[in-house]
Amino acid sequence: MSGKNGKNGHELESEWIRELAGILEETGLTEVEIEKNNLRLRVSRQGGAAPIMAAAPAPALAPVQAQPAPAAAAGGDHPGAVKSPMVGTAYLSPSPGADPFIREGAEVKEGQTVVIVEAMKTMNPIAAPKSGTVTKIFVTDAQAVEFDEPMLIIE
Repeated sequence: MSGKNGKNGHELESEWIRELAGILEETGLTEVEIEKNNLRLRVSRQGGAAPIMAAAPAPALAPVQAQPAPAAAAGGDHPGAVKSPMVGTAYLSPSPGADPFIREGAEVKEGQTVVIVEAMKTMNPIAAPKSGTVTKIFVTDAQAVEFDEPMLIIE
């Protein structure tokens, strides 16, 4: 089976997989899917792990449901929850190997950087909305976060 430019179907699928995995890395998304010529291709990752790739015939549709971690879901209702203002990747320290901005039990001051969320290759420092004690951190370093996902609690 030959495709455009003399490439066979498997080479085209490999190119699609690489392209979709690149899109995941660039955007911080956890899943991306395309469908073409009765072939559905979905590339997804869990947390900050490497992409998981799967190809299936288009008719074999399976529902995909994202289930937030129970602790993080409960923390979203807390009045001291610091939520992600965007989809991206959360970083707990200013650079790899550096000390984290915060730890559970640490005192923070209003305006202090508590986490960085990278979105579209831009580092966005997230400041503490109030002074207090960090009682819970829901995210791990380099974890993908969704919009409005609770990242930590300050009491």
